[in-house]
Amino acid sequence: MMAATQSVGNLAETSRRTIVTQGIVLGVLVAVLYWSTIGGLVKQWWTDSDYSHGFIVVIFAGYLLWRSREQWKQTEIRPSVAGLPWIAVAMATLILGTFGAELFLARVSFVLLLGGLVVYFLGWKMLRAVAAPWAVLFLMIPLPVIVFNEIALPLQFLASKLAGNTLDLLGVPALREGNVITLPSISLNVVEACSGIRSLMALITLAIFYGLLMEKRVWVRTLLVVLAIPLAVGINSLRIVGSGLLGQNFGKEYAEGFFHEFSGLVVFAATLVALVLLHALAKLGLKKRAA
Repeated sequence: MMAATQSVGNLAETSRRTIVTQGIVLGVLVAVLYWSTIGGLVKQWWTDSDYSHGFIVVIFAGYLLWRSREQWKQTEIRPSVAGLPWIAVAMATLILGTFGAELFLARVSFVLLLGGLVVYFLGWKMLRAVAAPWAVLFLMIPLPVIVFNEIALPLQFLASKLAGNTLDLLGVPALREGNVITLPSISLNVVEACSGIRSLMALITLAIFYGLLMEKRVWVRTLLVVLAIPLAVGINSLRIVGSGLLGQNFGKEYAEGFFHEFSGLVVFAATLVALVLLHALAKLGLKKRAA
């Protein structure tokens, strides 16, 4: 098999049944090896709202693979032994993550293994053909807790600072101490969920999806992802300002509960719309420059 060179579209000419059997056996072995890792990952998607977009990542990766089916079906198959070191690194990462109780490493090893298997059995050209759906899978892996906290805490303080300054500009006296904003009638505690980290993670993922679907230029895709960060932080600060104004004028119950959760959905939608508008402006600017 290692010496063969053909395309996926011509598998019927070269022992299709054997290849399918090998694929099934390999899939079962990988499933057994990563059963607990994948099970824990899916459970976290289901229970942790910060990473519930993991389900969408898998669906989107499958869609990208299906959309590019004509390309990879015609891609030349040239298995490469260079996939073996890649597979070895994935196995070492799995062992390190398992014995070190580091879920992040064990989960990353799964995606690395998929890439190594593609190179070993199908070749580098095939990996390039499926690079987008494969790379997207890394987005389904939650960040390590220590990294997540390092991002969330500064965002809490930044969101608090921006919201406090905005409330002052609107004529509402606001005293900020850390992530607590004290208004004349209520105090707002900008907790982790209000820091913007939740919308930030989801919006970065969506920005990547949007770029892959709607934009061919890599630098524009990168710009969209970069712009998603200040957009998420800035608009989320406005959410805190809105909660403060509601609580100050109508009572604390309006700054919490349903109105607070609903405002989160509005912020997410507003940030996504802003991202689409920025992309439209960028395309318009490029057209005028080309003309």
